[in-house]
Amino acid sequence: MNAIKKPANVVNVTYARTGASVHTDAMGMREMQARVFAKRDAQHLLVKAPPASGKSRALMFVGLDKLYNQGRKKVIVAVPERSIGASFASTNLTENGFFADWEVKPEHNLCDPGSSQGKVGAFIDFLNGPDAVLICTHATLRFAFEKLAPDAFNGTVLAIDEFHHVSADVEASRLGALLREVMSGSDVHIVAMTGSYFRGDSVPVLSAEDEALFTPVTFNYYDQLNGYEYLHSLGIGHHFYQGRYTEAIGEVFDLDKKTLIHIPNVNSGESTKDKIEEVGFIIDSIGQVEATDPETGIISIRRSDTGETLLLADLVDDTDQKRRADTLHYVATVASKDRDAVDVILALGMAKEGFDWPFAEHALTVGYRASLTEVIQIIGRVTRDSPGKEHAQFTNLIAEPDASQGEVKVSVNNMLKAITASLLMEQVLAQNFEFKTKRTDDGEPTPPGVIKIKGFKEPSTPRIKQIVETDLNDLKATILQDDTFAKAAAGSVDPETTNKVLIPKIIRERYPDLDESQVEELRQQVVVDSVIKNGEVREVGDKRFIKMSEKFVNIDDININLIDSINPFQRAFEIMSKSVTPSVLRIISDAITATRLEVTDEEALATWPKIQAWAKVNGGRKPDVRSEDPTEKRYAEVLLFLQRKKQQHLGRQKAARLADES
Repeated sequence: MNAIKKPANVVNVTYARTGASVHTDAMGMREMQARVFAKRDAQHLLVKAPPASGKSRALMFVGLDKLYNQGRKKVIVAVPERSIGASFASTNLTENGFFADWEVKPEHNLCDPGSSQGKVGAFIDFLNGPDAVLICTHATLRFAFEKLAPDAFNGTVLAIDEFHHVSADVEASRLGALLREVMSGSDVHIVAMTGSYFRGDSVPVLSAEDEALFTPVTFNYYDQLNGYEYLHSLGIGHHFYQGRYTEAIGEVFDLDKKTLIHIPNVNSGESTKDKIEEVGFIIDSIGQVEATDPETGIISIRRSDTGETLLLADLVDDTDQKRRADTLHYVATVASKDRDAVDVILALGMAKEGFDWPFAEHALTVGYRASLTEVIQIIGRVTRDSPGKEHAQFTNLIAEPDASQGEVKVSVNNMLKAITASLLMEQVLAQNFEFKTKRTDDGEPTPPGVIKIKGFKEPSTPRIKQIVETDLNDLKATILQDDTFAKAAAGSVDPETTNKVLIPKIIRERYPDLDESQVEELRQQVVVDSVIKNGEVREVGDKRFIKMSEKFVNIDDININLIDSINPFQRAFEIMSKSVTPSVLRIISDAITATRLEVTDEEALATWPKIQAWAKVNGGRKPDVRSEDPTEKRYAEVLLFLQRKKQQHLGRQKAARLADES
């Protein structure tokens, strides 16, 4: 096997550990929960908050207030899978200062074993009975709704956990269709909760019209992690390998860290197609199996390096369903509270959203994940605050493209998208700034957290302000998931075209209600926010400098034209160039060149003045399509496009003239 370059993390973030996000007030509420409770009178609440911020308890506080003070009769909590139902179990809230306790009777916990469809009768009995709280799966809710009219939900609070499972695509999402019918056909109150509002298929969770009916409460990742007591830093990185991942995993698997390993889906290129054998390889890389607990399924392994015993939970092997259920129960009930109960958890489709193992330090994920939601959920498994855990790490083990095999284009796209997903996470995890227009007559000192930029257009309408405050990361996710943009991010298009043509195009598609001045305000916000967060800020005396395009610039001197000259996501290709061997980098470059962007009318119009300026600087010479310089090469391609357009136009004119003469 060829030597592999071991890359540094793509993302390294450190936090202040202020304790603010985990301390509770006189009612027993954390900071995020208090924010949600302040909006408890809203009929439809949309809560966007990171994993471990306390969304389930926030729902309890709001649900109880709606039962006791807002005339609601019932609260129905729907979760995507049974294991998450435990987060909403009966909880004593009065001991910490709240006015009531959250109580769920055993018969109304429909997340116990059994089919979702078989629990429809119990769901309908609950609606017709006297009790107030029910927990069920999304599937049970859907099956029950098939038997009910929308007005059966009159007087209820419907709480949907992991709300990103909803989709605005009615054909694809039965849960989304159910939600719209219940909202229009009953007086239902809705509390929608999600730790990740990104959908892997790029379809929005709600249509713009439906989302306007919700009151959003956003608690960002920076607020959450900066307010922890123990976790001080988070790293996100990639490790590229050749051959089989089972031979490379030992290079990044630190046996001294509490590790959650997700092996690849059997349909992915990284999979060996034998998941049981893969589990065996990973166990062999640790050491010798000594015993398997007959009650819990926990495997004791004698480490080859130190001789110590390591405890492993296997959630992949489903040949014995009872044993896997016992292992999952042990992890959920014992390992979530006892640090010494397990050291490594192996999973495939499980242990993602809602999975609670607070001691996890390292999430090691094999294979490219097409869904940003899935990446964020996995990262969220290691970002829980826990005594003794100073650093959390996410590592994505990804196959390098091999020119001797097919699917090179697929491999390159996977690498690009995995890294751009990490760059999005860097944006999500970084401190937020407020951007203002810098005016010549402005002699006021700049407050902390504010950056003033010459020529910057501030949001001028409530609509743009709302998108900036609550949806900016969602918009960035839409941009980064766009196939056209993924190629541009690698530097195959000049920065100004990326910023002034591609990004506005995606904004118009995402928000068709915006006029051109609003699109420009939002475009500037996306580009400025991305460039600043990708930059490295340093303080020297009383001045602040930011690193942009390998240069440090005084923050007081930055302007919108300078920012527009930088591709905010070009680091994707720079990171790859440092993380792989030169031969692999050539394969990647060739693949990107072979799948260059088609020229659009919008890009051609935006680029033509720059081609003219380029020609002047270069003594009237036209740009050469065979140039090594990517900008000159692109200008040449645009020029050829414009020449073809002109020929087609002249051809149509000639045809029309001949038709008139005949």
